[in-house]
Amino acid sequence: MSKTQNTAGTVTVDGVAYDWHLQREPHESDDEGWKGMTIALVAHDAKRAAWVEFPAPKRLLKGLPRGRLQLDDATIARCVRAALSAGWEPMSRGKPMVFTVDAQGN
Repeated sequence: MSKTQNTAGTVTVDGVAYDWHLQREPHESDDEGWKGMTIALVAHDAKRAAWVEFPAPKRLLKGLPRGRLQLDDATIARCVRAALSAGWEPMSRGKPMVFTVDAQGN
């Protein structure tokens, strides 16, 4: 299980291919404090995306240098499964659905 610096890719979960890309880096919001990174998930030939929000890394909360979680295929696959179990229907129409996961993507 190697960690990569990729900001986009494709992962297959239960026989369905999902494209993903980094939607937003961790950043500090004036009204909400530190927000974690967000990735966008889209199934091939689907109409509705899912945005998966990670918590802000603890190092940012402690004032340490900025950085983001390292994304690998296993983490992205856990994000896809978490979004699907929370009610994401990729073939439905509409705005992207937003889901919050933990640092491991669950």
